[in-house]
Amino acid sequence: MQVDVVNAENKKVGTLELSDDVFAGRVKSHLIWEAVVHANASEHRGTHGTKNRANVSGSGRKPWKQKGTGRARIGSIRNPIWRHGGTVFGPQPRSYGYALPLKVKRGGVVAALAQKIQDGSLIVIDALAIGEGRTKAATELLKKLGADGKALLIDVKPDDKLGQAVRNLAGVQLLASAKVGARDVMHATRVIATKAAVEKLGAL
Repeated sequence: MQVDVVNAENKKVGTLELSDDVFAGRVKSHLIWEAVVHANASEHRGTHGTKNRANVSGSGRKPWKQKGTGRARIGSIRNPIWRHGGTVFGPQPRSYGYALPLKVKRGGVVAALAQKIQDGSLIVIDALAIGEGRTKAATELLKKLGADGKALLIDVKPDDKLGQAVRNLAGVQLLASAKVGARDVMHATRVIATKAAVEKLGAL
């Protein structure tokens, strides 16, 4: 399987040979799903919390004696069955993150890239760099490459000036190949990656 390699002017300067077994076969969508769910769970803020009978306001004194009043026995006004009492088994602050096997995580990234290749949404460029760290320069680069809307830029070692230029562009993200996740790839409309980055991700 071969894909074209272009330059910053969107002109073909070569080709890149990709493994058919990795990128040309059936896309393993279940790995993408696993990786995306894991990424979402890791960012879930588990700050919810309810007060149990130890935390709600109120005295711990027994309201009335156990026997002889004709009323139901009760030990505290903070009892969960009373109004303004504590909550039983309510949500408590916790982390929603969990461990995901490294093979599944890497497989999700490769499967996401394979999906983008089959959709024609992956642009392989020889180098991702600009002369000055200005937003205007980054906008012109993306326009020449036909990357409108959400775009993901991937390089082995991202250019500092390019990172400075794209940080104010909504929907544009620049990541190192070692930090790319399946959710990042699937969230973007266009994926622009350097030749070296694609080779490195294909070797996962």
